[in-house]
Amino acid sequence: MLRVVAVLLGLAVYIWFIVDVLRTSGASIRTLPKYVWLLIVVLIPLLGGVLWLLGGRPRGQGRRRKRGPVAPDDDPAFLRQLDDDAWSERMKRRRGEADEQPST
Repeated sequence: MLRVVAVLLGLAVYIWFIVDVLRTSGASIRTLPKYVWLLIVVLIPLLGGVLWLLGGRPRGQGRRRKRGPVAPDDDPAFLRQLDDDAWSERMKRRRGEADEQPST
């Protein structure tokens, strides 16, 4: 049973290495071209993946990902647009009120 779990875990890690190489952009990979890293990871199953982590994977990838706003009210551009719209509406109302007053 333990042997089966170890084989499944090794297979899962092996597949994760392959997917990680494929998902990483070619411009950010270090030392070797992307296709060479893919060949290394595929042909040398677990050792190739460890080499990928140490020598090919971009530094800092996977630690902290920069995420965008989760909701519209977290987006500074959206909030700025709301403020601009509210300001424009206030200005239109003021101009409208000023036009409606009779001249003396």
